[in-house]
Amino acid sequence: MGSGISLEHCDRTDVGRRRANNQDAKAVLEPWSREQYRRRGWLFVVADGMGAHAAGEMASAIAAEQVPLVYEKHAARSPILALRTSIDQANAEIHARGESSPDLKGMGTTCTVLAILPRGAIIGHVGDSRAYRVRGGTIEQLSRDHSLVWELEAAHTGPPEDMPVAPKNIITRSLGPHSHVEIDLEGPFPVEENDVFVLCSDGLSGQVADDEIGLLAAALPPKAAAAALIGLALVRGAPDNVTVITARAGEREVSRTAPGDEPWPLAEEPNRPAGQANVPWTTLAIAGGCLFAALLLYPGETGTLMSESGLIGKLMNDWKLGELRPAIGWVSFGGLLLGFVAAIVTALVDFCSPSQPRIKALPLNARVGAGPYRTYACGPTASRIEGIVASVESAADGLDDATRTHALGHVRRAREAAAGGDFATAVTAAADAVGVYARSVEAARR
Repeated sequence: MGSGISLEHCDRTDVGRRRANNQDAKAVLEPWSREQYRRRGWLFVVADGMGAHAAGEMASAIAAEQVPLVYEKHAARSPILALRTSIDQANAEIHARGESSPDLKGMGTTCTVLAILPRGAIIGHVGDSRAYRVRGGTIEQLSRDHSLVWELEAAHTGPPEDMPVAPKNIITRSLGPHSHVEIDLEGPFPVEENDVFVLCSDGLSGQVADDEIGLLAAALPPKAAAAALIGLALVRGAPDNVTVITARAGEREVSRTAPGDEPWPLAEEPNRPAGQANVPWTTLAIAGGCLFAALLLYPGETGTLMSESGLIGKLMNDWKLGELRPAIGWVSFGGLLLGFVAAIVTALVDFCSPSQPRIKALPLNARVGAGPYRTYACGPTASRIEGIVASVESAADGLDDATRTHALGHVRRAREAAAGGDFATAVTAAADAVGVYARSVEAARR
């Protein structure tokens, strides 16, 4: 933790139990001072690659490298615009690399990015990796899965039992396969003390339920929570790579805004390059119209509409208003002449003033995106503890006798504590049981 920073975090990744290599990648960009935190905050990245050979591993590695680098360059001006720019540039780099070789063509990766700043937490997201916030016995999914399952659920209007079944691993959006990708931006979400944020690949969310993620993330310190979450995925078979980042906000990360804070630019749309002189054609056209009308209405003797022989002059004589003709003519002429002069002055000022780009901005206390998308209760209950320890108990059948006895001892302690209402002890004991099994998996690998 840097000076003046109270956030605690842990990031871990595991190859899982069925994959030969790890196509997940992660990154953490820490602020090393309070001033740096104010300028660009914390940045966390999780990417889950896809592609044959080493393509997926390369795609996720590019995302984990490029996003922090580009974000660092642009965040001082607008963190939310910096998120979009960094993910856009990572997509361009992955796409270019994929087009350079037949072995890499079509490679891609998910990319979920969380930035925690004084104004709140913001998300940049593509794919089906996830970002959660855990607070007060509730877990909220801040990102939306770009997957076929979620798209079908959003489009389905009939009864739930008529919902078409779709494979869970088909994603509808990723970085790399195309030169352009649509990026979801969410937030800023207010941050309170002891809020816990979780970023993970689908290797975790596919094996561990949302309420279980929230239970372990809220009850345990970030390091222990990350270990327990990956361990529980291993207990349940871990058919995919598993990556998780846990971050607990302290008192110094509580969201604060002041009336003098500047809005964050969202995009720049210059109507011409900044500094280039503008030719005010509309104003010049108005000036020309005023001059032409003034000449037509000049109340002279001949040649104009307002003259004695002019169209308007004759009509006024017919209506017995001939005596008023000179006065009305001079007033009209003078007014149009003043309009001509004013338009010319305005055109000159506009022409001599260098133009500035038009910028869309996010006002204070406003948000982009529609998150949170799903919310679940995740407080400690006997049934949630049982769901975790029952998985350990079932998986422990494959362990040697000494390790199995050790794991089941923690299982028994967790159940006894939960039955007595001591949920703090129950969660710790359940995590200990998971840890025994996870260490046995790591030992078997070695």
